[in-house]
Amino acid sequence: MSTDHTAESWDHDLDDLFITIGHCFRRVEPRRRMRDYVRGLLAPVARKNSWQLAEQAGHATPDGLQHFLSRARWDADDVRDELHNYVAQQLGRPGGVLIVDDTGFLKKGITSAGVQRQYSGTAGRTENCQIGVFAAYASTAGRALVDRELYLPKSWTDDPERCRAAKVPEERQFATKGVLAQTLVLRALASPLPITWVTADAAYGQEHRFRRTLEKAGLGYVLAVPKSQFAAGCPRIDYLFAQAPHEAWVRRSCGQGAKGLRMYDWAAVRLPVVSEFDYDDGELVRERWALARRGEHKPEEVSYYLGCAPVGTAVDELVRVAGSRWAIEECFQAAKNECGLDQYEVRRYVGWYRHVTLSMLAHAFLAATTAQEREKGATPARKTRSSSSLWQKCGDSWQLTLPTAPANLRMR
Repeated sequence: MSTDHTAESWDHDLDDLFITIGHCFRRVEPRRRMRDYVRGLLAPVARKNSWQLAEQAGHATPDGLQHFLSRARWDADDVRDELHNYVAQQLGRPGGVLIVDDTGFLKKGITSAGVQRQYSGTAGRTENCQIGVFAAYASTAGRALVDRELYLPKSWTDDPERCRAAKVPEERQFATKGVLAQTLVLRALASPLPITWVTADAAYGQEHRFRRTLEKAGLGYVLAVPKSQFAAGCPRIDYLFAQAPHEAWVRRSCGQGAKGLRMYDWAAVRLPVVSEFDYDDGELVRERWALARRGEHKPEEVSYYLGCAPVGTAVDELVRVAGSRWAIEECFQAAKNECGLDQYEVRRYVGWYRHVTLSMLAHAFLAATTAQEREKGATPARKTRSSSSLWQKCGDSWQLTLPTAPANLRMR
């Protein structure tokens, strides 16, 4: 295929996307600004702020794009809903995984909505920054960011005057990152996205309410948890796996990485069933799992997971879901490097949502285009009392048996 034909096809597909979301912008002017803005986000612009995007679009000043982000009448949530539909159509596949994580946006000053000195996993330290909680969708076709919420610390929600200055809606109250993550999951479930699994890091996996939300929704999950996690009446998860027999650890791939297959030693054990959500008309329909992952050259570095899956789910599938969590990190990197996700200069609440949503849309377009091109071209720990005796071989996996398991026991 010639380069000219590829560019023409790319431009045609982008116009189709603009037509699809055009109804989110009732007036012609914001609709045109949206096109200019998204095209600029996809263009090789050094820094994708209003000034450089305006120059890319041929505008004399950035006033039009700044008005578009701050004062024009349109709702970023309408665009987000269309983003759900677009990703479902382009990347939706059976076995799809929803991934939840947060990322930081380094900022100066104290006026940007939600900014304060707080820990940023992106920077790996405490910085003056905003934190956004995001959801990404990953399937065999590709991966893309699909939703977002700005985390507002109590230093903001307890200061109404500060919130008014940043145009934070009055109804917006303090919500933990875990609560924001639940919101993202429930919205995704109400969308056309075909979601079978959810995965997240330990900041979310350790939250009982988050796990319970997934169980009520009937979703399978594999969530990272801290080593001190207790589950299903078992010992601490690190103590549990310290007693795993040598043969319980099996070398498995958790997906492709930048340097090929990501290979680790994995151990997986079925946990006692202790939740009413695991039964349907008295029949067991879901099983609970604990997993551990260690590197070949650093066996002392172990990561732990809790899982909930339909009866009969293979360990390799649980490992695949656990490994898919890295997809959202790749989405963050691509959206920031290629679509200006973190290059905004807006300070108000509404501006953040508008820029971030359009950046996510641009990133989803790149992911969909990549998927289409791919298809065309295809041709040591403390011991606990008798815990080692609780590990029993069961077929090709391991099962945990407890002497007694109270019927009303709940995962914590």
